[in-house]
Amino acid sequence: MSRFGFTITKARFIDYESNDRRISEYISEMEPSFLRCIECGCCSATCTAAGFTKFSLRELNILIKRGENKEINKTIRKCMLCGKCTLVCPRGVNTRNVITLAKEAYQKAENHAV
Repeated sequence: MSRFGFTITKARFIDYESNDRRISEYISEMEPSFLRCIECGCCSATCTAAGFTKFSLRELNILIKRGENKEINKTIRKCMLCGKCTLVCPRGVNTRNVITLAKEAYQKAENHAV
């Protein structure tokens, strides 16, 4: 059988019911503007860290809202907290505070205290 330059990957199934949404709920409670995020990508387009690493604040926000906490810890450490994302956000989301709260919530979640 010949190959055509691609392979079929296994389908990814996300069970939203089993995901832990405590971090998302904590951030939403402490920073209500987080709920206004529509994942437009303006933050990622101006991100300093994204120029040097594989970091996307847009992707991070999606992971937080989905409750996929295993991926959050790997991603969140790359943020330089420069604040460019906050300046360009069309919805007025305080993204720096969201990142800070996510780091704080993740540490609490590791200690089972959220």
